[in-house]
Amino acid sequence: MLTKRQQEILDFVLAHQAEQGVFPTLREIQAHFHFASPFAVTRHLQALAKKGVLKRQPGKSRAFVSPSGFTATSARVPLYGTIPAGLPTLEEQQPDTFVGVDLVTLGIRPGTQVFALTVRGDSMIGANIVEDDIVFLTPREPRPGDIVAALIDGESTLKRYLVQRGAPFLRAENPRYPDLLPASELIIQGVMVGLLRRKT
Repeated sequence: MLTKRQQEILDFVLAHQAEQGVFPTLREIQAHFHFASPFAVTRHLQALAKKGVLKRQPGKSRAFVSPSGFTATSARVPLYGTIPAGLPTLEEQQPDTFVGVDLVTLGIRPGTQVFALTVRGDSMIGANIVEDDIVFLTPREPRPGDIVAALIDGESTLKRYLVQRGAPFLRAENPRYPDLLPASELIIQGVMVGLLRRKT
């Protein structure tokens, strides 16, 4: 897990590498972040290398590179526990941890606000979403057919959002589970935009 400053430095060096074709110099990083000396930059880069998000190049003037596959579109996405038993309100929760992902690989546009949840249960197996998958969601208005994280009458769940005769409801992708019609409230907390399978 990266600190806030480490993530800022990583974002800067990856963006510089993507735009300029080369890793920034220590002086360029120092100037951008107003560090007192290049030594402070070196310490941060060494910490990033230790965490595996940068790689050392022995004998090179620009001693660090991004590992293969880690790009300017990589991001740390906050992971807010599990679904259906979690996420009462996004604003009040602190993430359990962060998930490092390449947004483009997941089909997510860079700059999109994204959070993640770990799936519990089998109600969405028909949509190829299984136990321990990580689902990535963005807070926006749902369209009929979207898979959503929703708070329905005080309980969180991951289901497909549908509308019939103007009335929204939630449907599982497993015939063992009934449709969910809100008695009093239905709050859509996020629309699913990607999925990461942690085991096969």
